[in-house]
Amino acid sequence: MYLSDKVLIVEGKTDKRRIEEVLVEPVQIICTFGTMGVSKLDEILEQLDGSEIYILSDADKEGRKIRKWFKKHLSESTHIYIDPKFGEVGRCPRDYLANLLMRHGFYVDTSLIMKGKFYDERAVGDTGYIQSYSL
Repeated sequence: MYLSDKVLIVEGKTDKRRIEEVLVEPVQIICTFGTMGVSKLDEILEQLDGSEIYILSDADKEGRKIRKWFKKHLSESTHIYIDPKFGEVGRCPRDYLANLLMRHGFYVDTSLIMKGKFYDERAVGDTGYIQSYSL
């Protein structure tokens, strides 16, 4: 049971674990396990049930292939792109991933948010502190 209406689709278990390290809201995370096909897509679509869909795949050939599938068959999904220098979602620094997900409306562990290269000024409230999420 997920309280959030967001679904995050990633390639594998390592990506899922890394994302779970930074998120503080209950989000359904679905793994494609690096492959897409008609039966896999149908299986995923059955689980979505009107949710906001976010695609977060690696910056490699397989990641682009998965994005292409979702752009064609699920055009209302939002694609989140990582910097190609990290290559894989599972290898992204936690602070980078936290800022990236926060920019797309996800609630993240605010202790991971640091000013600097990956900092997003829009996430800071009137108090000057990053707004945290509580369950």
